[in-house]
This record gives sequence, C-alpha cells and structure tokens, in this order.
Amino acid sequence: MEEKDWNLIAQQAVLEDEAFDELYEHFFPRVYNLIYARVKNAATADDIVSDVFEKMVQHLAEFDCQKASFATWLTRIATRTLTDYYRWQSYRQNVEWDDVFSPAIDEKERPEGQLLIKEGKRELLLALGKLGEREQRIIELKYWGDMNNKEIAEVLGISPANVGVILFRAMGSLRKLMGQE
Repeated sequence: MEEKDWNLIAQQAVLEDEAFDELYEHFFPRVYNLIYARVKNAATADDIVSDVFEKMVQHLAEFDCQKASFATWLTRIATRTLTDYYRWQSYRQNVEWDDVFSPAIDEKERPEGQLLIKEGKRELLLALGKLGEREQRIIELKYWGDMNNKEIAEVLGISPANVGVILFRAMGSLRKLMGQE
C-alpha cells in the first residue's frame, strides 16, 4: 500500500472539500489521542480538538510543506492550543483514573479481571507521572499521537536520534518504576 502524500492533500484541502475530509478523518484520532492524553477529560479534549481543527481551517492556506510536514504543522497547532488551554487554567484538574480511560467492559470478563486491568493502568499512569516533562511528552507523541521519531523531533526541535535515545531511556525507566526489570 502506497503512503499518501499528506502535504499535497493539505494543499488541495484549501479548495477541495474531499481533500479536507480526508485530512480530518486521518488526523482526527491522532490529534484527539494526543490532547486526551494530556487533559484526561473527554469533554475538555473535545473542546480543545475542536479549537485545533478550527485553527487548522483558518490557517490551512498558510501551510508550507517546505518548512515542515503537514503532520508536524498540525501537531504544533495542537500543542500550542493545549499550551493556551493550560495558560488560561489556574490549575490542572485532578481526575479519577476511570475518567481518564473508560474502555468498554467486555461482559464476559469477570470483575476480578477488570480490577487487575484497572490496577495495571493506574500503575502505568503513576509511573508516567514520575518521568520528566520531556520524556512524558515524547511518549505521548509516540504512542497517543502516533508519530514517528522524525515527526517528534520536528515538533520538539531536537534530532530524531535524540528522540530515540530519550524514548529508549524513558521506556526503561517506566519498566523499572513498574517493577518489570
């Protein structure tokens, strides 16, 4: 399967609704997961993601693929919008883990199994919180933002090799924090 040229599709989206729809459908989950991983509240994530795509529409004609890929450009809009959100907030909300992750419960699964899964997720969230801000951000971009090291490097202004090293060390730290090493 051939990789789509999202830069070209972004340029076409300025004038073509079909191209815009294709961009939105492809990038919405990536942006939503990135934002949701930070705010840990679905309603807040919905509002912020809406702002991100509104800004994308307003500035799409200004997108320049010579400066950055469309994925990087959109991720920068998302991170700036998120920064704006926190700038206007006087505090970060304390959210219960069940509010953060609310996967559909398989009725076939026993309550004991659900408890173990919730405990594992809680342990992961606590371990992530013990990492530095840069490590958390790279993990979020990689796993929730579904970005590769090159894209992460462009967003953060560091080299892809540095992203790889930081990610490797952060994952090692997570394993240690969770007692898996």
